[in-house]
Amino acid sequence: MNNPKNGFYGEFGGKFIPETLSYAIEELNENYEKIGKSEDFQNQFQSLLKEFVGRPTSLYYAKNLSDHFGGAKIYFKREDLAHLGAHKINNAVGQGLLAKLMGKKRIIAETGAGQHGVATAAICAKLGLNCVVYMGEEDIQRQSLNVYRMKLLGTEVVSVSSGSKTLKDAINEAMRDWVTNVNNSYYLIGSVIGPHPYPLMVRDFQSVIGTEAREEILKVEKKLPNYVIACVGGGSNAMGLFYPFVEDKDVNLVGVEAGGKGVDTNEHSATLVKGSIGVLHGTKTYLIQDDDGQITETHSISAGLDYPGVGPEHSYLKDSERANYVAVTDQQALKALALTSNLEGIIPALEPAHALAYLEELAPSLGKDQIILLGLSGRGDKDISTIMQNMSL
Repeated sequence: MNNPKNGFYGEFGGKFIPETLSYAIEELNENYEKIGKSEDFQNQFQSLLKEFVGRPTSLYYAKNLSDHFGGAKIYFKREDLAHLGAHKINNAVGQGLLAKLMGKKRIIAETGAGQHGVATAAICAKLGLNCVVYMGEEDIQRQSLNVYRMKLLGTEVVSVSSGSKTLKDAINEAMRDWVTNVNNSYYLIGSVIGPHPYPLMVRDFQSVIGTEAREEILKVEKKLPNYVIACVGGGSNAMGLFYPFVEDKDVNLVGVEAGGKGVDTNEHSATLVKGSIGVLHGTKTYLIQDDDGQITETHSISAGLDYPGVGPEHSYLKDSERANYVAVTDQQALKALALTSNLEGIIPALEPAHALAYLEELAPSLGKDQIILLGLSGRGDKDISTIMQNMSL
């Protein structure tokens, strides 16, 4: 299995951090190795996943969608059925429990689409921890429902009005808070990004998705899928789904990025398709940046996919050609969302709608004996206002 060597996946990853954060990162690394790998922690984590999150989530055969495309059989891994409606809760539970066992009383988090913020707020309420979530001003407007949910769960939501007023800027502010309050606070990152050990840790907590899906598809089909597909922003749901299949060389891994208004425009978030290598938020990875290495503004109809970077392990999977990364546009995602809603009675979030959009190209090109496993990372409730503004029925 691909574990980082000194925090690096090939040339990607690492710990590119200011001296002020070195103690906090080292403390986290040591405690994750000591506490996170212990039998007591794993027992508590598994118990919370079962009783609080509602795992395992189901594997769902999308028969109507399969028939519509006339090619491969399509299965969904239903993370939309997890507590609070998305995969984000898996990682929040793992890190929240780790923070409590480390003796931290205050949790700091960032959020884009709001799902990670809601998940963090929920586990903090459950474990009796104080919670502060940083969120870009633009995302607060797009995701007002999730903002209210966080507040209802007892969390303080801090609006970030700097930069592009989205996830990148929320992360910047969360890191500033952490540097200032490192002794009593824990920074709960929501994706496979940031300095080591965050990409490793988040992947480990999210790999429950792929571990379950692998067992479920083998039980139903008696063989592994030919394709495993997931949307990619920061990349935690995709990494969680991909990781247990990485050693299965006959399984094609496909990450679908946000093509926004087109990858040939300046309004997209296709980091792996169109980006270049640089350093952001403590890790070396692919980024959307200009020739001077300055981060450029991104665009996606989905608040959860407009991060200008990506997890370093995804960068490694791309360059090692173990995974393939593609992009679909806002309009393609909306079309796929409507089609899935009409044919399957499932309203997906805008993030996995991007993965669903790629089915139109892939599924008809495959034989009926082929199997596609798609990560349905969240439900569409949070996106209804955005969908209404952009789709006429």
